[in-house]
Amino acid sequence: MNNDLDPALDLPDQLHELLRDAPAGVSEFQLIQQLKARHSTHIPNLGLADKLVLFRIHFLLFNALYLLRERLWGRQEAHLEIGPLCVQLQPWQPGSAELARHDPLRDYYLDMQHLRDTTERDVEKLLSSFWTRMQGGDEKRAALELFELDVDQPLDLAVIKQRYRQLVSLHHPDRGGSTGRLQSINLAMEILQRYYG
Repeated sequence: MNNDLDPALDLPDQLHELLRDAPAGVSEFQLIQQLKARHSTHIPNLGLADKLVLFRIHFLLFNALYLLRERLWGRQEAHLEIGPLCVQLQPWQPGSAELARHDPLRDYYLDMQHLRDTTERDVEKLLSSFWTRMQGGDEKRAALELFELDVDQPLDLAVIKQRYRQLVSLHHPDRGGSTGRLQSINLAMEILQRYYG
C-alpha cells in the first residue's frame, strides 16, 4: 500500500485528507510527523531541534490550516477547530465563519510576511516569553480554576483524576456537553499531570 500523499495536492488539501482520517482530532506534532512520514513535499524533512526550522514548519502548517478552514467555510462543508493540541474537523454550522472573521491568529498566519521576517532571535524571544508565562504558574492556576479545585486543600493526582472523570462525564458531547469544553478539560488535565504527576 502506498502511504505517500498525492504531490499534486497543495498542503491544505493534504491536511484535509489526514484530518478526515482522524475524526477525534490530531495534534500539531502528529500532523507534522504524518506529513513527513507520507513524504509531503510541502513540509521540509528537517529535524525539529533547530528553533527557526521548527517555527517555519509550524507557521507553514498553521497557514495551511487557516487556508483549509476558509475553503471549508466557503463550501459550507465543515468547520475546522485549530489548536496546537488538537486540530479537528467538525460538522458545518451556519454562522461559524462569522464568529472567527476577526481572529488575530488567523490574520497572523495568513500573512506570509511573518514567515519571511521572523529571525532566529525573534523565535528565541517568543520562546523566552512563553516559558516566562508558563513558569509563572498561570497555566496551573487556570487549570485548577477550570476543575473548580480548592488550592488551599491538599491536592494529589488521585483527587485531580477523580474530578477529571466527573467533569468529562458531565461535559461529554454524547451527554449534551460541548466538544470545546471537553477539549479544555483534557488540556487542563494534561497541565495538572505535569504539576502533580
